[in-house]
Amino acid sequence: MPAPPDPRRAPDRSREATAEADDVVRPAGRFRVYLGAVAGVGKTCAMLDEGLRRFRRGTDVVAGLVETHGRPATAERLDGLEVVPRRRVQYRGAWFEEMDLDAILARHPQVALVDELAHTNVPGSGRHDKRWEDVLELLEAGIAVITTVNIQHIESLADTVEAITGVAVRERVPDWVVRRANQIELVDSSADQLRRRMLHGNIYPPSRVANALNGFFRTTNLVALRELALRFVADETEEELLASLPSLPTTRYETAERILVAVTGAPGSDAVVHRAARMAARSKGDLHVLHVAGSEDAAAGPSEPLRRIRQVAEDVGGIWVEIVADDAARALVAYAAEHQVTQIVLGSTNQSRWHDLTHGSIVRRVLRYAADAKIDVHIIGRRPVGQP
Repeated sequence: MPAPPDPRRAPDRSREATAEADDVVRPAGRFRVYLGAVAGVGKTCAMLDEGLRRFRRGTDVVAGLVETHGRPATAERLDGLEVVPRRRVQYRGAWFEEMDLDAILARHPQVALVDELAHTNVPGSGRHDKRWEDVLELLEAGIAVITTVNIQHIESLADTVEAITGVAVRERVPDWVVRRANQIELVDSSADQLRRRMLHGNIYPPSRVANALNGFFRTTNLVALRELALRFVADETEEELLASLPSLPTTRYETAERILVAVTGAPGSDAVVHRAARMAARSKGDLHVLHVAGSEDAAAGPSEPLRRIRQVAEDVGGIWVEIVADDAARALVAYAAEHQVTQIVLGSTNQSRWHDLTHGSIVRRVLRYAADAKIDVHIIGRRPVGQP
């Protein structure tokens, strides 16, 4: 005979009411990123191991998209996991397979494993151009996502990787997407270990090994990329530590760094923004990206290069600002003083000595005004993306 209900307890909501409430407000899923310096460090294996651990503990886990790249040790880890079939799409006369976002949403597992966050989707395969956009939709649907990415694909670091390796980085993930993760875990490997794994055929097929070892996988490249990855994760760990500490009775005005980078549509401006974004990240400060347009330029509207720079600024988490003023140097420093900026970042100018003598260098004028305002100024060499 069932026990009578306890009058002191509120009645449980029905399943229908619970489902209705979930349709109105559904918390975003948790997000975990396995970060590596390069391909072959073991990110996918780490993701699968974590997925299997949770599955064996009773969590509903599916493999939304896992790339084994023909590696037996990786493929073996898929045993026991439910794999969501991929969507086949025809593009330019060839067939491709992509992650089926709608199938995962319909299945609605607790956790989805989604490899290669920076991947660009084949046109026509879904409603998003990038896999990271697919992942954001899964998270908003309340599905936890575990994913992988290499350091070269993070927007603010991509141009540095290009300069180190001489290899163009085509696929990029905005910094704010990666930093949204609840947990970023570095999958680390030494340069010597990676090169041994390459020689043993554990990363690329034999036909690609020699070129890889003499190119992207040179020891100097691997050491530099590993340092970038370690620094990125260290910055994230420090932010988590600071967030966990109790608030101190100090004003933000006195303690926080604010970085202001001035941009134009000139080649190399994106590299200057990336450099300023790294400075802001390491100092835990805000990043303001400022474009000062003259009256005629403002009337003509933004150019295509300037629109691209604005997108870069937003991708690295910067605050985009546009000002109309004919005296760019004075307007720049006035904005910096008004917003308590502590450091100004400028790209070097290619103006001739004659132009400096007849018109005056904007950089020199900014240096003079900033000195009066007691604001530090950094001059960064412009380097177009892809140029070593």
